Amino acid sequence: MTTSPYTSQSAFDGSRMRVTLLVDLHEGAQQEFLDAYEQMRDRVASVPGHLGDQLCQSLENPSQWLITSEWATAPPYLAWVNSDEHFETVRPLTNCVRELRSMRYGIVRETGGGARPGIGGLQAAARVGDGVTRHALTFTVKPGSESKVAEILAGYAPPQARVDDATRLRRTTLFMHGNRVVRTVEVEGDLMAALRHVSRQPEVRAVEEALNPHLEQHRDLSDPESAKAFFARAAMPAVHHVARGGPEPDDITRRALYYPARPGCGMALARLLSRQDETAAADPAGPVHRSTVFQREDIVVRLIDVRGDPETDPVLALGIHGPRKPAVLARLLDGAALGMAGPLTGEREATRLLAHADMSLITDRRAAQS
Repeated sequence: MTTSPYTSQSAFDGSRMRVTLLVDLHEGAQQEFLDAYEQMRDRVASVPGHLGDQLCQSLENPSQWLITSEWATAPPYLAWVNSDEHFETVRPLTNCVRELRSMRYGIVRETGGGARPGIGGLQAAARVGDGVTRHALTFTVKPGSESKVAEILAGYAPPQARVDDATRLRRTTLFMHGNRVVRTVEVEGDLMAALRHVSRQPEVRAVEEALNPHLEQHRDLSDPESAKAFFARAAMPAVHHVARGGPEPDDITRRALYYPARPGCGMALARLLSRQDETAAADPAGPVHRSTVFQREDIVVRLIDVRGDPETDPVLALGIHGPRKPAVLARLLDGAALGMAGPLTGEREATRLLAHADMSLITDRRAAQS
């Protein structure tokens, strides 16, 4: 949905979605691939929100396949695709696939059929974005290594911004909250091409190797399976983005806020923050110029570009406003994971929560002319 004077891209608009996987197989792997698919589809069929799928083979190139699936709405798909169960389900495909590309679409128009009770509808309007794709990675480091990790992450030379004629790395920002690291990236063009480009840069590879001894989850970057498993579990997609139109104010500050949810409440927490950001974006006097909500399971991170000092209006900076919203947030939030001594009881507690949720900025790198 897009409403003047701001732009909004959201996984919570209630529309059905289509997921497309373009698969290029190794030669001779067709039967292994089909066997793996048969095992996988039975598990996927039982996932809430899954409506059906198709497996198609190219008429021109037998090694190229297409898998499409339809979902009632985006949230159940995102919950599934970011789970450990999903990772284990698709693992048998790894040996068969030379290259795989995933694309996700909201359904805007269709012929035939009509409304289906209990199933998401069509996307209300074409989304209008700002030409930038946002993504995040999150992982934890061994307690006691936080200062060393911050030093490693702050000290490396930035990678080359230009990927190809169509893709450019625009901005990379890193934050820490305790022993949790969050790395956000903004890309103009093809996100996957940009991520592959960054992973090949010598400066970035050196940083990743330097981080290895400090990670809580072991990884071996020389082993493709180990590296793929780590980054798959670290991926934290953007589920909502809203931005005001017009030029960026001069007094913008970039912040990140960490919202650990109670078990099973991550999606509900992300939805609450997203709806609150929609409301705040309609207020031209509000402090938040731009906000992106990232979510993976019960970890929610909100990246905000704030005008002025957020402490002057901590309620809006936190993404909560209204007489009952702090209490709703308190029911969804794992205060103990934030190190809070007691629950959030009202708006007067917003300053205390802001102090606990605020992440430490490690580095913020912009490409030239971004």
